[in-house]
Amino acid sequence: MRGAGFLAIWSDVAAHDLTDYRHWLTREHTTERVTTRGFLASRVFRAARDDINRFFILYELDTPEVLDGEAYLARLNAPTPWSQRIMPKLGNFMRGGGGMVARAGRGEGATIMALRIETLPENPQELAEALVACDGIAAVQIGATDEARTSVRTAEKGMRKDEGFFEGILLIEALDVASLQHALRQARAIAPHILGRASEPEVYQGMFSLDARIADFS
Repeated sequence: MRGAGFLAIWSDVAAHDLTDYRHWLTREHTTERVTTRGFLASRVFRAARDDINRFFILYELDTPEVLDGEAYLARLNAPTPWSQRIMPKLGNFMRGGGGMVARAGRGEGATIMALRIETLPENPQELAEALVACDGIAAVQIGATDEARTSVRTAEKGMRKDEGFFEGILLIEALDVASLQHALRQARAIAPHILGRASEPEVYQGMFSLDARIADFS
């Protein structure tokens, strides 16, 4: 990731809506987003479990100000017909964005954990560097959520149920699941006060990505 800002979204999709959702996401929605001024890229992940269809989307933003900027709010207040059909169907929806406060490593891992955290580390960069030093870890990022910018009321937000709020995100990107689990144990040992109040440490696999530099091919 190159940008200073991020937008993170989690949601569940019913089995009978899965095809429609995946087509909407990869054929319309992510293209619409990354061709919005200030959006740099989109990465879509799916939870590595069989009992539920859970997805995590990470948008890379130029700056946190994109979240309540004119271009993005215009999109949110004019959802497409396809978005109007999909949005009300998304379950356990969580959305938050803000600024990245620490990064370590290089490249992207195909196997990740995206943890919602309620306490930000006192030294985010120190934690990121400690975790990226673990075997098989490609990158670690820590972001702080901006509640005011994320909670602006829009037409699209009105189509969904309550989204909740979280203080930040801890993103660990690995080469494989074993490396990811080892890094999680290290994180719990190094920062138990942060991991103790984090969301469930689910494993996600990369599914789709789109960079703004190749998205607008019309």
